[in-house]
Order: sequence, then C-alpha cells, then structure tokens
Amino acid sequence: MSARVSFAVAWMLSLGTMASAAEVNLYTTREPGLIRPLLDAFTAKTGVTVNTVFVEKGLAERVAAEGERAKADVLMTVDIGNLVDIVDRGLAQPVKSATLDSAVPAALRDAEGRWFALSTRARVLYADAKDFADLKSIRYEDLADPKWKGKLCLRSGQHPYNTALIAHHLVKHGPEKTEAWLRGLKANLARKPAGGDRDVARDIVAETCEIGLGNSYYVGLMRSGRGGPDQQKWGEGIKVVLPTFEGGGTHVNVSGAAVSKNAPNREEAVKLLEYLVSDEAQGIYAKTDYEYPVKAGAPVDPLLTSLGTLTIDTVPLTEIARNRKAASLLVDKVGFDH
Repeated sequence: MSARVSFAVAWMLSLGTMASAAEVNLYTTREPGLIRPLLDAFTAKTGVTVNTVFVEKGLAERVAAEGERAKADVLMTVDIGNLVDIVDRGLAQPVKSATLDSAVPAALRDAEGRWFALSTRARVLYADAKDFADLKSIRYEDLADPKWKGKLCLRSGQHPYNTALIAHHLVKHGPEKTEAWLRGLKANLARKPAGGDRDVARDIVAETCEIGLGNSYYVGLMRSGRGGPDQQKWGEGIKVVLPTFEGGGTHVNVSGAAVSKNAPNREEAVKLLEYLVSDEAQGIYAKTDYEYPVKAGAPVDPLLTSLGTLTIDTVPLTEIARNRKAASLLVDKVGFDH
C-alpha cells in the first residue's frame, strides 16, 4: 500500500471516529456560566460532548418551530410552569429510568417521566435582623395578618415566582380563601410590588419594610459577594426563615429538564439527566448556584444548611402549575400590582 493510499485510509478512519463521537445537544434557558461546571464534569466523566444552545426566551416556541428538524436532545429550564408548558406542547418524550426515579421524589417529577426536577429553590422569608425573634415558625398564611400592615415588600404578584406560590395557596385553600389572603397581603404592602427578590432585601436593610419574600438562592448569591459589595451588605443585613403552609411544608420551585420528543441522541440525553441527579452533580448545583439538591443525602452548601432544615410541601408541582392561570387572574382581580 502506497504512502498516499495509507494516508487516505487513515484520514477516512479519522473522519469516521469524529462522526461517531458521542455528543448531546442541550437547549437551555439557564445562563451558560451557571451550568458550565456541571457540563464539563459530565464530559470528563463520560466522554460525551455537550453542545449548548442558550435560549433566553421562547424555548418551547423555538423547539416547536423546528419540529422534526430540531437538534435538541435535552430541554433545560427553570420554573415548573415552563416545564409543564414543554409537556403540554408535546415537545417532551417519556423516560423510564430507575436512576432518575430513585433520585427525584415523585412530587418533583412528571408521573410519566416527561420532565424531572434537577434542583430546588425555596420561597423564603427575608426579615429585618432587629425584629426577628418571633418569626421562626411563621407560615405563608400569616403574612396577611394585619399586624404586618405597611411592613411587607414583594416583587410583582404576576412574576412566576409569586404566581407559583399563589397557585400553591389555591391548591391548599381554594379560591375564596386565596383571594382573601391576597387582599391581606396587598393591605400589608409597604410599597408597590416591584423589582426583584434582591430589591426586597435591599429595602428591608433600608428600613422601607420589615419582611418580604425571596428565593433562597439569592441569599447565597448576595452573601457570597458574587453580586458585588452592595448586594453582600443586603444579604448579610437580613435574617432568613423557611416558612411553611399550615399543616404542610415549604413552597419550592425548580430547575428541571426533559428529553426532547425528536432527540437525535436520546441515549446520551438520558445519560446526561442521570448524571445531573448524581451526588457529584447535585453537589455542584449546591456549590455553584446555591440551590437545594433534589436527591436525598446529596451535599448541601453550608450557606443553605445555615437557613434551617428544608421540609418541602408534598403538593405535586404539576398541581401548582395547573393553577397558575387562576392565580394570575386573582392577582388582577384584587389589583395586587396597582
């Protein structure tokens, strides 16, 4: 065999190797920098390359428009509403995996395996450090008590974080009690609902209000200094409580993922999901994003453990998601944001 023929054969073999290299295509609404440590660890462990497409808005719309031509294998997003939308649009396929089923509690995954939570964030109480003594056993229902009149700060009631909490209240208590609860919250507001969760912490430190609601991971982001010195001051200037529903647990929302209906690399997609609920990956979630793991016994960042023991309410997230529209209508009915 001539040198030229040998080179040609070697070149064709190399092309074949490159073409067969394992890969998985991830479409995600999560900032690439936040999940890159997870994806790099997955590639190092499995040899599977992760091609990431960041879709800031309209993930479901993009995948639906691509149809059978879609390159997406895994669809990753935040908020239970977005995960349910993916399923409702017929964009996800069921996955049967003993690894996923054993790692992810039933209330944090689709009954048919069409989506799985990968991490959770609790809706917690931010409070003035000086007036903290009586808040350790506070319930979400208590926030409508007139004793908090003029002392409560919140972001918009129509923001998905709050809409999910209101929907959870609807499942627990029904529309009449939820409407009354919302009117009580509105009466207790120190200012018009606006800004974000970190702004709630800012306004508590500035003594505009005494209490407010925010997601748990913002506490980590602020106190770690990753948001700058001002946010670090806000994070350190508040106390944090894990409220519960009456007779239940704490409200959480999730980040999660689904395998795309037309996934060209289905085996690798399932492998990625299974890795993301491993002890290693769950620990990376906790360290990188200050989120709670979904897998029992997985490592939790000390900053989160310092907030207390998280007991997640047992209402399935799918029930909460199905009540989002009703919650949104109630927000408008009581004029919560006006």
